[in-house]
Amino acid sequence: MNEANKYSLLFDPIRIGPVTARNRFFQVPHCDGMGHVRPRAEAAMRAIKAEGGWAVVSNQETEIHPTSDLSPFAENRLWDARDIPALRLMTDAVHEKGALAAIELVHNGNHAQNLFSRAPILAPSDMSLDSAFPKQARAMDKSDIRNLRRWHREAAIRARDAGFDIVYVYAGHQMTLAQHFMLPHMNTRSDEYGGSLENRVRLTRELLEDTREAIGDTCAVAFRFAVDEMLGADGMQAAEEGRAVVELLAELPDLWDVNVASWANDSVTTRFQPQDGYQNDYIGFVKTVTSKPVVGVGRLTSPDMMVSMIRKGLVDLIGAARPSIADPFLPQKIEQGRIDEIRECIGCNICVMADSAGVPIRCTQNPTMGEEWRRGWHPERIAPKASEDETLVIGAGPAGLECAMQLARRGYQVTLAEASDDLGGRVLRESRLPGLGAWMRVADHRLHDLRQRANVQIFSQSRLSSDEVLELGIPNVFVATGSRWRRDGIGRNTLRKPPIIDAQSIILTPDDLTSGKMPPQGTVVIYDDDHAYIAGVVAEKLAQDGYNVVFVTPESRVSSFTVLTLEQHRIQARLLELDVTIICNHSLAQIGPDRVQIICGFTDRIQSFACTSVVLVTERLRETELYDALKDKQLKALELIGDAAGPALIADAVYAGHMAARNFERTETEIERDWFRREIVTLAEGDLE
Repeated sequence: MNEANKYSLLFDPIRIGPVTARNRFFQVPHCDGMGHVRPRAEAAMRAIKAEGGWAVVSNQETEIHPTSDLSPFAENRLWDARDIPALRLMTDAVHEKGALAAIELVHNGNHAQNLFSRAPILAPSDMSLDSAFPKQARAMDKSDIRNLRRWHREAAIRARDAGFDIVYVYAGHQMTLAQHFMLPHMNTRSDEYGGSLENRVRLTRELLEDTREAIGDTCAVAFRFAVDEMLGADGMQAAEEGRAVVELLAELPDLWDVNVASWANDSVTTRFQPQDGYQNDYIGFVKTVTSKPVVGVGRLTSPDMMVSMIRKGLVDLIGAARPSIADPFLPQKIEQGRIDEIRECIGCNICVMADSAGVPIRCTQNPTMGEEWRRGWHPERIAPKASEDETLVIGAGPAGLECAMQLARRGYQVTLAEASDDLGGRVLRESRLPGLGAWMRVADHRLHDLRQRANVQIFSQSRLSSDEVLELGIPNVFVATGSRWRRDGIGRNTLRKPPIIDAQSIILTPDDLTSGKMPPQGTVVIYDDDHAYIAGVVAEKLAQDGYNVVFVTPESRVSSFTVLTLEQHRIQARLLELDVTIICNHSLAQIGPDRVQIICGFTDRIQSFACTSVVLVTERLRETELYDALKDKQLKALELIGDAAGPALIADAVYAGHMAARNFERTETEIERDWFRREIVTLAEGDLE
């Protein structure tokens, strides 16, 4: 049996109400930071998924009314008919590639702050907002509920008119009114919409019935439902009320899209949940209760697991958000037997980070994600070479590997030189830390591709001087020499060097630890002025290895950046479970040979305590010596890329390498002209009146 036939089950058509999906691959709704603000960009991104073989391509949360305004986040919007043309861009683009288009209608209740609309905030009961904003939601009365049903029904009709084939009722992620009404810790009503489970489910039943009555003969009605809140007895559980909800509504929708709540549990990072299909134990009962098709998720990247899930009767369709972002062509590659070409999701949640920050989506594995329209990038296609020139890439970290791979795909002869014994750069080093093993996929994917190509030569243990580069005679050089962590304590909150008195011997950096150099046993102070993931994972490693760890940060919580990747609470909890001492709101004041002083960010009070080692996680220094030595050597092309150009995330390094390869042998005028397209509001004469 060849690879394609082995997975033929995944390509059976599936009937969903009045429509048919061409195969079992279902891109479930996911945010993208583009939405109603950048509808052309969203349409192009979703169209790439359809082209890549996804049978159903969904959009994202689509606000149905100004009382569910998610600003400043750019989700979709269907407040009235004026929003139809923007959504039609997506449905037309998806249909052109042979896929069905799905829309996720939503009213977010107290999860919506209504900062733009300034409308009253609605909820099942009086309660605070699902944020730190000092406002409260008011309990909906019967007229509010009637209005909500009308808004949802009208939005469903507009969705049909915009060309969508599947329309969602959404009760998940602790973000929607339909779910809020179901949850007794949010619904304290005593009328027919509160109290018993049947009453709490009443609103969802009505929304499903209203939607079917309005459009059910032409569009499928999908129900996205979180069967378990992952709160134990304090929340809905799959084995209890979660199952009961499915039993109450079993045959009402045409499709069950089931997962767990909250979003941080549904999209948990590989650091805290390394297994694909990790939701199966929660959603497995659903198909035993309903005759309707079921789609499930769980960072599914293995085609063998996909087939197993279907054969075991867990699901009918393979749902994905993050794997479809990492590789929009995942279905096509499986169908064509190109399994080893799949860019596997590493579960880093950089895609989530972008949406949380209110900017267009991006991906560590797929640098074209979010750039389909504005830069015209395609994940599987790149312009052919413009000349017979050879290219040299120095450094086999994430930027160098991506640059080399794309240059080779264009057809250039590529020489890749790496100074160390092993390839992968910071990806290799960081993947050795607890929970980050999946990150090695970034290097593995690119190395596998490069090793298949006859136009690529790879050399490790090849530290090149400027003279050696020139001796090679290769006129086009890309320098990806990376960066190193500072040893002097300078960072965003310690802009001047803190006094280091006879203490260099006790100072380490993440570079030391990821290269195998460990401190002597005793108390280790980790000073985190970077605030991303590295300090937290280093603290975890040292605590697991038996050190007494003190974690100091100027921020008010550990690894504050990771709020955006939905894992900060898990990181801090993990460190507390490992008995790490956490001291927030303090900066580094002085390091002595056996003692550290820290200063309070509010009162300037000094604390001092003994330690045997200090790990500084502050800023990074760019490694530019080779680039600087080559600048005046009259090479045809010389470019500094990745962390050597600007230390940032691995995703940024990959992106930089990709852009360098795409821009190679383009003129400055062409690059400036095509920097990227913007979606600009134009005004006709009279619009300003």
